[in-house]
Amino acid sequence: MPTSADRIPETHLAAEVATQPDDWAHAASIAAEHAALLPQPGERVAVIGCGTSYFMSRAIASLRESAGGGLTDAWPAGQVRTRDYDRYLVICRSGTTTEVIEALRALPAGVPRAVICSSPGTPVLELADPILIDNVDEESVVQTRFATTALAILRWHFGEDLAPVIEQARAVSAEDIEASLAGVRSAEQISFVGMGFAAAIADEAGLKLRESCQSWTEGYLATEWRHGPISIAAPGRAVWAFGPLLPGLADDIKSTGAHFEHRDIDPMADLVRVHRLCQLRSADLGLDPDHPRGLNRSVILG
Repeated sequence: MPTSADRIPETHLAAEVATQPDDWAHAASIAAEHAALLPQPGERVAVIGCGTSYFMSRAIASLRESAGGGLTDAWPAGQVRTRDYDRYLVICRSGTTTEVIEALRALPAGVPRAVICSSPGTPVLELADPILIDNVDEESVVQTRFATTALAILRWHFGEDLAPVIEQARAVSAEDIEASLAGVRSAEQISFVGMGFAAAIADEAGLKLRESCQSWTEGYLATEWRHGPISIAAPGRAVWAFGPLLPGLADDIKSTGAHFEHRDIDPMADLVRVHRLCQLRSADLGLDPDHPRGLNRSVILG
């Protein structure tokens, strides 16, 4: 077991991760205030983002369709297909991402579009109806609370009661970080799996660890994990499942010798555990999770 993280350094990432339960609670009032700008029942909707925001777009699309809200597609901003949509929803923390700006400018005229952003005075806010959530803006390059709060806004808007999820996240935040994450702290490789919106959360979890501490991580739809990726699983590695488990999945994971990580809690609350793992593993490796190698807060192309 690594010993370099006897004290987890204070970072922007750690501070921003810790506010998430309160941020999600406040998201209910944001959803109510901006209800007219968000997807309406029966509308054909496209949700657009890059990186983490794209994974949140996928989660939103899955949740809305599962709730019977209407056809919902999720597109990366660099490859949007402009079908016959009734509304566009864009998620962009920085407000300056080149692909997002270009996508907004290319959208068909006359179709309602809103953007969730945490950066005042940025270009995207002039290209769509703004939903500014600057209370969850971040100094860390690695997105955490902005993305999950954007997701929380939509979950409240879809009629979900997030109070139990918020309490689960508070419990996760209060746990002893080293004890609760001992099984994955030193894993050579971690595969994240899930179904429905949890599949998008699995991809986001893998991205967080790759960004913050250069870890070997992957994300899969849980049904697809048996179709090849199971070959990666082995002693010293881990499989982390979000949300309800498929029949037989736990046994299949354990048969590989890999560590099996699973909590019977909402995937969004479980993602907070991954955020805390980012803090732990980056400290073990002596890395700065606020400034990942090769990354900036916004991708601005020349």
